[in-house]
Amino acid sequence: MLIVTTNDVPGHRIVRTLGLVRGITVRSRNIVSDAIGGLQSMMGGRVGAYVKLAETSRAEAYDELVQHAQGMGANAVIAMRYEANEIMEGVTEVLAYGTAVVIEPI
Repeated sequence: MLIVTTNDVPGHRIVRTLGLVRGITVRSRNIVSDAIGGLQSMMGGRVGAYVKLAETSRAEAYDELVQHAQGMGANAVIAMRYEANEIMEGVTEVLAYGTAVVIEPI
């Protein structure tokens, strides 16, 4: 599965557009990561506990996006994007979305 953030794929042509695909996950912080994150933020710099949480959330949403696109018969997703929203304190929704297409080499 080829995933790109652009609206086309160089060296390929889009032969069929299948529609919107998405992957979503909702994650919450836990008391351990909050404690570690709080300590790291007091020292300044990168807050590794929250970076790991963000990366895990994006990976889950991405995997769901790929499964959705494969289920539609796509071999690529164009215009892929991420969005994140805090649903409530400590609970974040991460959405990966794009357009499922079938491409072939030119």
